[in-house]
Amino acid sequence: MEKTDITKSEWEVMRIVWTLGETTSSQLIDILSKKMDWSSSTIKTLLSRLCDKELLGIKKDGRKNIYYSAIKEQAAYDMSVKRVFESMCCMHYGETLHDVIESIELSKSDIDSIIDVLKKKRDTAPEEVHCKCLEE
Repeated sequence: MEKTDITKSEWEVMRIVWTLGETTSSQLIDILSKKMDWSSSTIKTLLSRLCDKELLGIKKDGRKNIYYSAIKEQAAYDMSVKRVFESMCCMHYGETLHDVIESIELSKSDIDSIIDVLKKKRDTAPEEVHCKCLEE
């Protein structure tokens, strides 16, 4: 899964599977055709791609396929965000995190947790982050 990118459409499917735990293609077609106005063939193609990427697993239940996530939701989010930061100059991490935090809704407990992590990180943080873009 390390090198597998998840498309925006695949995220839509995965979020529903994570929410439901397990689901059939019929359930997904019912939900996604209403939510996203996708055809059943589009949804089946997405399911096939997600299975090929080993992000979804399939269990047989008679004639039905039961789809389940083969990756934990938070692990997928973490991996995706880490990929974004790996493609950036490290000198822009702080500003980017600042902008993201400003633009999203967070609960008070989320904010407290972030503050705790930042306080611990501050103890070992360098005074300045240096660009590593030209390093071999």
